[in-house]
Amino acid sequence: MAAVKMTEGSIPGRLLGYAWPLVASNLFQLTYNAVDSVVVGQAVGKEALAAVGTSAPVTNLLVLGISGLCVGAGVIMSELFGKGNEKMLRRELATTMVSGVVLSVVLMVLGMAFAPLILRLLMVPDSVLPVSAAYLRIIFAGVPFTFLYNAMSYALRSVGDARTPLMFLVFSSILNGVLDVVLVWGLKLGVQASAAATVISQLLSALLCILYVRVRFPLLRIRRDEWKMDRELLRRTWQYGGVTALQQSCQPIGKLLIQGAVNSLGVDAMACFSAVGRMDDYACMPAQTISSAITTFMAQNRGAGKTERVRAGFLTGMKLEAAYGILIGLVTFFVRFPVMGLFVDAAQTAVIREGAAYLMWMSLFYFLPSMTNGVQGYFRGMGRMRMTLWGTITQISFRVLFVYLLTPSMGIPGVAFASALGWVCMLMLEVPFVVRGLREKRL
Repeated sequence: MAAVKMTEGSIPGRLLGYAWPLVASNLFQLTYNAVDSVVVGQAVGKEALAAVGTSAPVTNLLVLGISGLCVGAGVIMSELFGKGNEKMLRRELATTMVSGVVLSVVLMVLGMAFAPLILRLLMVPDSVLPVSAAYLRIIFAGVPFTFLYNAMSYALRSVGDARTPLMFLVFSSILNGVLDVVLVWGLKLGVQASAAATVISQLLSALLCILYVRVRFPLLRIRRDEWKMDRELLRRTWQYGGVTALQQSCQPIGKLLIQGAVNSLGVDAMACFSAVGRMDDYACMPAQTISSAITTFMAQNRGAGKTERVRAGFLTGMKLEAAYGILIGLVTFFVRFPVMGLFVDAAQTAVIREGAAYLMWMSLFYFLPSMTNGVQGYFRGMGRMRMTLWGTITQISFRVLFVYLLTPSMGIPGVAFASALGWVCMLMLEVPFVVRGLREKRL
């Protein structure tokens, strides 16, 4: 696969060509995660499923932190690729790899040592604490491999190759699923085997990604004398990546607070929210991938100094976001009852009715996260990471506030209205800065 210059060619074609492999890979990952939980729950039992579930907030924060660093590095690499500065592009990749490996090893050691303490802070019951700690320790052992895969994936994406990371993700997910079935379901080795399957698949996908770059992608092949850190690039990488990691971490923290409000409504509400949360993940994910395409497009063209193409690319990306927001809203409206039926027994009519009401309102509101994702893509592509952080903090803060105000009287549909109000507040903060930037045509 050759590098793709987004500084030339059809703008809609470049954006869609970049976005669709990301949509496919994320859909695949979401589906795999659901199947993985089914295998563990059915083959080992509810304690094992609880161990996986209680570890999820920790593993999510780890992955978001790692991907945040890699997103920041990817923006810089896209800019350097747009400039045609291949030497500095490889230097940025080397700087990211060296610093990231050191950080991930530190996280691995600390995580394995303090896994029980972390779980106690999360109020994990003593009945599942030992198995949860064992599971989490194995997951921490795979942190360096998770970083290596993400670093190489974002390096490939920065030069326009979004398809190759998809192929390696599909390979990793299929291998993970096969190992789960063999080790957990077949050999009955327990939930630790599920964690081991995850780490093994991450290791192999990282190695294959590195090997692919060395053999087929000379543009990103770091020479022996280039394996050193550049202080200025390191500063920019951590500045961009640190803010992005913090911004991405706000979402799971906010969701934990929202979950607390939902839990107070009872078991039916908890089951309902769990089901509609899956639909939210599927509905919002393509908008996030279009946002990634906007980021890479703008960063490459900003590096190349093509001001008008930057502006045109952003406006085209926003049109794609709007079209998707309208489409997913229509789909959600018509499938809201069948979707709830997939997750809840038909006898649970109250839960199905409540979830369908939530999805009916969200079918009107899904347009809003499409817009916020497009705007976030603009700020990342322009290197203005702090605006993405403040936008996310604004959105999640107002969302949590309105959840606690609205759910006591409205139930789960109140979460939908709270989400919409959070997205509106975010747009009110960010849109004026976007308009000003486009008018001034700043790079």
